[in-house]
Amino acid sequence: MGDSPGPERRNGECEPPGAADMPPTPSASAPSSATATAHEPTSERTQQPIQLTQPQKTRSIIVSLTPVRERETWAKKVEFLLAVVGFAVDLGNVWRFPYICYQNGGGAFLIPYCLMLVFGGLPLFYMELALGQYHRCGCLTLWKRICPALKGVGYAICMIDIYMGMYYNTIIGWAVYYLIASLASVSSVLPWTSCDNEWNTPLCTPITSPQIFLNASTPAKEFFERSVLEQHKSNGLDDMGPIKPSLALCVFGVFVLVYFSLWKGVRSAGKVVWVTALAPYVVLLILLARGVTLPGATEGIRYYLTPEWHKLQNSKVWIDAASQIFFSLGPGFGTLLALSSYNKFNNNCYRDALITSSINCLTSFLAGFVIFSVLGYMAHVQNKSIEDVGLEGPGLVFIVYPEAIATMTGSVFWAIIFFLMLITLGLDSTFGGLEAVTTALCDEYPRVLGRHREIFVAVLLLFIYICALPTTTYGGVYLVDLLNVYGPGLAILFLVFAEAAGVCWLYGVDRFSEDVKSMLGHTPGLFWRVCWTYISPVFLLVLFVFSVLSHEEMLGGEYTYPRWSIAVGWLMTGTTVSCVPIYFIYKLLITPGTCYNRLKTIKRPVERSVPGGDVSAL
Repeated sequence: MGDSPGPERRNGECEPPGAADMPPTPSASAPSSATATAHEPTSERTQQPIQLTQPQKTRSIIVSLTPVRERETWAKKVEFLLAVVGFAVDLGNVWRFPYICYQNGGGAFLIPYCLMLVFGGLPLFYMELALGQYHRCGCLTLWKRICPALKGVGYAICMIDIYMGMYYNTIIGWAVYYLIASLASVSSVLPWTSCDNEWNTPLCTPITSPQIFLNASTPAKEFFERSVLEQHKSNGLDDMGPIKPSLALCVFGVFVLVYFSLWKGVRSAGKVVWVTALAPYVVLLILLARGVTLPGATEGIRYYLTPEWHKLQNSKVWIDAASQIFFSLGPGFGTLLALSSYNKFNNNCYRDALITSSINCLTSFLAGFVIFSVLGYMAHVQNKSIEDVGLEGPGLVFIVYPEAIATMTGSVFWAIIFFLMLITLGLDSTFGGLEAVTTALCDEYPRVLGRHREIFVAVLLLFIYICALPTTTYGGVYLVDLLNVYGPGLAILFLVFAEAAGVCWLYGVDRFSEDVKSMLGHTPGLFWRVCWTYISPVFLLVLFVFSVLSHEEMLGGEYTYPRWSIAVGWLMTGTTVSCVPIYFIYKLLITPGTCYNRLKTIKRPVERSVPGGDVSAL
């Protein structure tokens, strides 16, 4: 936090300079009157003696007035850009985009993808950066300035980020487990190279050997399922089994790294992102240079890019493009609001939105070359088609890619840098989401939480880690999938629609445009105003409806989820979404006046924020 001149503050209060030297007020009846000093916090920067005249004496009370606390800002502009890029570029860019791209028409998929970026994702991305920078607060306090009745959106976003922390850090923990196994194999071979390990089954067959069993499995697949997860010791969600200590320890290590990234706010996060945001690009380029030299790589890249124009007639392709661009850019998780709230008031957030969203999409495209050059190589080695090799999601980065690495010269080196890349990709995304919760609650409760940020972050992460422990059991992988779909997967779409509606329809696009003009010096163009008013809300609503209709396909896989688990999943989604109407009703009930006046009051901003002002001053 910015330091103010004068003596040290204590609990938000300070003794005014020279107060002890001020002479007592003269009095005819009491030449040596007593002087009492009272310290009361306020938002003024001056002090004023107040005269209280009594029949026999005059007492002079000096009121100490605390200077306004300045909000912390990024040390360098590039640190903010790296933090935004690091949050937006996550594991989904590596394990989801390439698969979605080739499944939906290859090069032809880039057409709906770019259209959804321009008309849906980018306007929402720009809107959140501008909101956070103008109001300089998190996703809770923000609604006091926009529409108090929708503050439930902020609470729901905090719940979603906590759900995310409960399973996303576990996936990073899997990568840590692989990294440790790779480091332990420096003087030998990778443990998923052969079928001679204690966890292997009689059906295990090396990928370079002919398949003698119809349901044969590979060493990499068995290492992931039977050594890392040990899911064979579980009967699914009905009997998940005990916690696996080694996996729980890996996940704990992830939480420790996240804590030391968050505990000092942007001062610590700004240093960490130099590593977590840049390292993946170094590794991606190294892996690309290696991948394109492998036999079969050209065929894999051709398969990735060859356009299938007829697939554009399928509505699913357009829904997949919208879903991918939305979850890739990440509006609605409160992170963009939190990160941009630490910007200087006149920072060019418009240019930042264009730069960071473009980098994110180009990274996804680059990852496709990295992945498909290796998938082409795997198809060549196994004498299969690429369709039979490729997998989506964790299976791609924890089974298929490690399989390919195991057949390369210097496999241990390639494994180490690949899993380092996965860890860094995941870390800046997870601490971006948790920074949203931290900023929101510290801004909302500055005296209780804001002044004890280090302790609050530690308690919050400890709570999330305890909640995440069930995902480290033998059946934890099923819980990870369930949390992924019903935690943020469905609810976030509705919440971002509510956020966009609150900003664009209730607060008003014209008013919001004036806010942007006060920061940038010019009003957003007609294109942005039309997108904010009409296109983006419709984009979100349609995406939400189609996602609800196809939620069962999102679980997929060989495992059939019990009915009670689906009910629990909908309960998670319902408790998150219900924050919006529950808070609306609560606000309506506590507001005095007639029903009409109540509705008019709760949708009107409580106060107009001072441009460039600090939330702690309001």
